[in-house]
Amino acid sequence: MMTDTGVVVTGAVSSEMPHVKKELEGMTDCSPSNSDMYSPSTTVMQETTIDYSDGKHYDNKIQSPGSPERQFCSSTTQPHTDSGIGVMEDGLKEDDVPRRLCLVCGDVASGFHYGVASCEACKAFFKRTIQGNIEYTCPAAGECEINKRRRKACQACRFRKCLRSGMLKEGVRLDRVRGGRQKYRRNPDCPYQVQVVSAQKPVLQLEDIKMLEALASCEPDCIEINTATVENGNIKQEHKTLSILSDLFDRELVSIIGWAKQIPGFTDLSLNDQMRLLQSTWAEILTLTLAYRSMPLQSLRRLKFASDFTLDENQSRDCGAFELYQACCCVVERIDNLVILKEEYYLLKALVLANSDVRLEEYHSLRKFRDTILAALTDAVGILRPSGAVQQVQQLLLCMPALRQADQIVRRFWSEVHQQDLVPMNKLFLEMLEACCR
Repeated sequence: MMTDTGVVVTGAVSSEMPHVKKELEGMTDCSPSNSDMYSPSTTVMQETTIDYSDGKHYDNKIQSPGSPERQFCSSTTQPHTDSGIGVMEDGLKEDDVPRRLCLVCGDVASGFHYGVASCEACKAFFKRTIQGNIEYTCPAAGECEINKRRRKACQACRFRKCLRSGMLKEGVRLDRVRGGRQKYRRNPDCPYQVQVVSAQKPVLQLEDIKMLEALASCEPDCIEINTATVENGNIKQEHKTLSILSDLFDRELVSIIGWAKQIPGFTDLSLNDQMRLLQSTWAEILTLTLAYRSMPLQSLRRLKFASDFTLDENQSRDCGAFELYQACCCVVERIDNLVILKEEYYLLKALVLANSDVRLEEYHSLRKFRDTILAALTDAVGILRPSGAVQQVQQLLLCMPALRQADQIVRRFWSEVHQQDLVPMNKLFLEMLEACCR
């Protein structure tokens, strides 16, 4: 049997509950991961050539570039003429010449900006969005029409179309300092786009994500059932399964505390805030852990609580845990449909810990902690699933409401077991169960 430990239920915890405080203070801190930086860039302009073929007059023609060496960089380039009067040969005015259209809104393009032909308005909008790190939300379904007249109607869809059209985030200079611009070359496969040929941002690898590295190293091993619990003669036979589950939950709680202390940024929170986070999210964390372990048994509809103990539907009905069983199976089905990878699971589990809505003493520290994990999740999924990263991140985040729902069911089930005094429950389990932090 394990040594009982305690967890603080209220904000004033320093003197009332020394057990969990001792658990938390006994671990070592980890440092947070570093953030990424953008690299500066500019755009392409076309060169005006002068033809002196007849020796008496010249034709001012705008030609397509013939080679990479004859292309230059500018963020404000527009087609121009040397004479400045806008008159072409044969008496044609410049307005009569076919113009290139902005790939975002369809307006007249003023040049190549951030990799694609675009107008001044869309160029400025894209630059302003990247430099300000602005996040937009579409009030509709994310499919708003973007054209010259309606380009200001939805900023989220306009920015999304900028990216789909090929605008490069790396092309925006974040430092606002002259010089050091990137050189671009036209992409022969798509004349409206360009490809960066120098000063490219290094390709991110999974090994570069320090948060993921730390989570992979501190993931707890799957536990085994305690034989002493099974052989306890003081427990009724019909309550043996409940007794095993109670012991497993208590031991898992101990491992969660050790796991959380090794996550970079968690120990930057105050001790009270650390305990409040654990008190408010432990059931969600245990449910996600259980669901991930049970994925190989999804077709059998069995939940793997330990390496040598599983629970099926009939067993759950016999011990009165059918509602808990159903809620956990729902989570298993959701993450199994996503074919969740272990790296995604590590980061999603940490995000569950940081996603608590409990009131803390230092909310800004929690937000920084959560943003670091979310950025690591986005980077990791982008590496693992380059063709569908955005959709996968969205689907992973949509699993969190199911975990929150399972949290309520798990707490209610064990509260009823405790009220009826069906099986022994250790102090740590009871204190975590009775903590009302939400």
